[in-house]
Amino acid sequence: MTLFFLITIKMTNPKKIVIVGGTGFFGYHLSKKCIKKKWTVISLSRKKPKKIRLIKNVKYKLVNILDINHLSKVIKKIHKVDYVVNFGGEVNHKKRKETLQTHHIGTINISNLFLKKKIKKFIQVGSSMEYGRSHSPQHENINVKPISNYGKAKAYATKHVLNLYKNYLFPAIVVRPYQVYGTHQDINRFIPFIIKNCIKDNKFPCSNGKQYRDFLYIEDFINFIIKCLTAKNVNGLIFNVGAGKPKKILNIINLIKNKCKLGSPLLGKIKLRKDENLTTYPSIKKAFKFLNWKPKTSLEIGLNKTISYYKKPYLL
Repeated sequence: MTLFFLITIKMTNPKKIVIVGGTGFFGYHLSKKCIKKKWTVISLSRKKPKKIRLIKNVKYKLVNILDINHLSKVIKKIHKVDYVVNFGGEVNHKKRKETLQTHHIGTINISNLFLKKKIKKFIQVGSSMEYGRSHSPQHENINVKPISNYGKAKAYATKHVLNLYKNYLFPAIVVRPYQVYGTHQDINRFIPFIIKNCIKDNKFPCSNGKQYRDFLYIEDFINFIIKCLTAKNVNGLIFNVGAGKPKKILNIINLIKNKCKLGSPLLGKIKLRKDENLTTYPSIKKAFKFLNWKPKTSLEIGLNKTISYYKKPYLL
């Protein structure tokens, strides 16, 4: 009986994952999933997690990814890492310098340090903004022409980690998510912003709603990340991650309003950005081909779950 127990434990072989930006929206959900799988989870971030994103058993380490000396000391003390997922970087893209440095130089620092360790996977989380004004459905490509500062920073980071793969067989994968939404997201993001204002029956500014965007529920995104981590023969590849079915922004606003039975959107009060495409959505054929992945959560179900979460009094 004892021998069987020891063999079972050995065969289970729990993994160790380092999540850069583990206190954010993506980081919280990936950490939660990995803890459920009995993996060891180490989060690297500049700040402690908010109370709503604090997870028991996650090892939180505070470090600035631009501080190469401190980052090096922190990573040096982390032994036998299986996976690294990089969500790190400035979330306020109006801070142009910080955005470029954290998403580009920060990625260089992290990937170069983990190049020295024998990890199984390094996932660089890029952005759909890397594609700039390219026509939708957008297909995976390293030769992109981003317009925004954030898109440029992510494109530079993509080229760096894929060069590490090309030159050193660094086990890098680049993932480009589209509009991911769900519980525990910051309230200033599109869907939480609409939900909050509708629940509170506010009048609130928004665009004219004529844009078409692609929305993916957070659970589907995290399941895709897990598939990337555990899959074979996908190193060096770029994957789009989205629903692959664009939705009109105006319809999303009205759908949330109808579900909440409250709220007064002031259409046209927010002007479209100069670098904003009217229609943006990905081709996700590559994700299905290599990983047999496609989203499972309908927009209807995803919004219902998200609205229920934000109805909690302490979140409003």
